[in-house]
Amino acid sequence: MKKLLTLLFLTGNIIFLSAQERAYGNGEFFKFRVHYGFVTAGYATLGVKSTSINGKSVFHVRGYGETVGVSKWFFKVNDDYQSYIDKDNNVPYRFIRKIDEGGYTKDIQIDFNHSTNKATVNDKKNNETAVFSFPEETQDMISAFYYLRNKLDTENIKEGDVVEMNMFFDKENYKFRLKFLGKEILDTNFGRVKTLIFRPYVQSGRVFKEKESLTVWISDDKNKIPLLIKADLAVGSLKATLTEFKGLQHSFKVIAD
Repeated sequence: MKKLLTLLFLTGNIIFLSAQERAYGNGEFFKFRVHYGFVTAGYATLGVKSTSINGKSVFHVRGYGETVGVSKWFFKVNDDYQSYIDKDNNVPYRFIRKIDEGGYTKDIQIDFNHSTNKATVNDKKNNETAVFSFPEETQDMISAFYYLRNKLDTENIKEGDVVEMNMFFDKENYKFRLKFLGKEILDTNFGRVKTLIFRPYVQSGRVFKEKESLTVWISDDKNKIPLLIKADLAVGSLKATLTEFKGLQHSFKVIAD
């Protein structure tokens, strides 16, 4: 449960759509049930609202996750992630990470200056501020989800193809990579849905068993929403299942029986 939202946001980076249409918009909302088998460990949500920051029109995306029930007594998680994303350029201006994971806490705000490629990291917990450089077209953990939904094309993607992108997280630059595994019809809470399957490369060791321990099923339509996430962790297997959505920009396609 310690990586409740991290799993969702990293895997959210695999969502693809051509640049001609916007895949998401104001009012979009996802809710996920995070569970070990039949046991519900917690819930996580992602919501989008239109707003402005420093005079710029942006989407404010908030991801929130928490443990529930018995899991809350064993290991309490309360995670709040936020990103302010330019509506036209799909780049983040601000990223907020405020978490409490079993007493391990962080309260960080990152402000991105894309003219100078500098990120100002304000560690509010430790009262520290530092400035770091980042590469062109760098995303934060949340903005990457929405950036790729709008910018990348699945029309010509082939099984085995690997996609890379730049990401800045906390105080470091990362090269995020993921592999396309193919297509599958998935039984979901909403019916049978055509999906795209991806496998992000993640850091092995403390959380994951190996670099290819994460698999994600994405709706093969114009929305490209995550329907199911499976993770083989160092301490067992975890799933995140989409249980609720609203505010989609396009129709959600279910295969008729």
